[in-house]
Amino acid sequence: MEIFPLESINLEEAKELQFKLVDIITRHFSGTEFLSMGDVGVVPGLGRPRTTARVERVIAEFFGAEDVALVRGAGTGSIRFALQALLKPGDKILVHDAPVYSTTDTTFRTMGLDIVKVDMNETQKVLEALTPDIDMVYIQHSRQKISDRYDMYEIIRAIRKVSGVPIVTDENYTVFKTRYIGTQLGANASCFSLFKLLGPEGIGCVVGDKKVIDRVRKMNYSGGGQVQGPEAMEALRAVVYVPVMLAIQSEEIEKVAKAVNEGKIPGAIAAYIANAQSRTVLVELKEPISQKVIEEANKLGAAPYPVGAESRYEITPMFYRASGTFIKDKPKMKDYLIRVNPMRAGSGTVLRILKQAIEKAR
Repeated sequence: MEIFPLESINLEEAKELQFKLVDIITRHFSGTEFLSMGDVGVVPGLGRPRTTARVERVIAEFFGAEDVALVRGAGTGSIRFALQALLKPGDKILVHDAPVYSTTDTTFRTMGLDIVKVDMNETQKVLEALTPDIDMVYIQHSRQKISDRYDMYEIIRAIRKVSGVPIVTDENYTVFKTRYIGTQLGANASCFSLFKLLGPEGIGCVVGDKKVIDRVRKMNYSGGGQVQGPEAMEALRAVVYVPVMLAIQSEEIEKVAKAVNEGKIPGAIAAYIANAQSRTVLVELKEPISQKVIEEANKLGAAPYPVGAESRYEITPMFYRASGTFIKDKPKMKDYLIRVNPMRAGSGTVLRILKQAIEKAR
């Protein structure tokens, strides 16, 4: 298989992101304020807690965006809010010709959107499909198919040379791993889950143009829908550690893939670094025993399924099936592929579990 993973930032770049975020925090919070837990309620004039608003300003400055809204529903909720802020039923949305992430597909269908598909691996085809009746371009930054090779940055830049059509990007699994999110290159909104970034369960983030964020807040005015101050503070404190954590994880992924491809794991014939959906190693087995290997790896201490895909709960390495969208693209590989994410483990632990699990499964 030929796979085209996204380029990840290195450890030095990750450290700079951490330092940048902390520097911005000091510009918005006094030392005493940052040691507080935050307020709650629908504050008059803000429609949300003061602390939540302040955390949103920190994130907006970090990404160089006009505004940010913290929302409920994690990544799925953030995407839904962005789409509802910009589209109405029947509008045409241009998407990649690939299996759509299931919860996003549900949002498309329940909103009654007219889906137009184009192969985004060919930027020129995207431009040709960009007819005047297209109401939005939606781009998933992470890969949807094994064969995907498109450069989201290139696509956004190309579109912006010819059109002001709204662009929304799904940044789940890519924030703090890649150099930019869509709004830093001209998209109108970028959406992601803070639960995937060590934050509290169910908290999502929409980064974008002020007019988009204003609409999101108007739709989400109810007090029960607000992200409360303590939750916002918890998310901000957690996310500080994410860039360096993910850079270390990326280094261990490289080591695992190298060892497998050097033939150091009997029964594993190849390893591919892929963004499926997180940056992981796809291990190709000699025999169709992937499910058995996953079961044995679980007994050896590996997580057999994700919680939030790199959430705070995921410490031990994960041995899991290849993503549903990848399997739809390559159904014959279902029983031969294992998705391996080191999480907080070193490559030595991952390789030991992989070797022993294959031995037991065979």
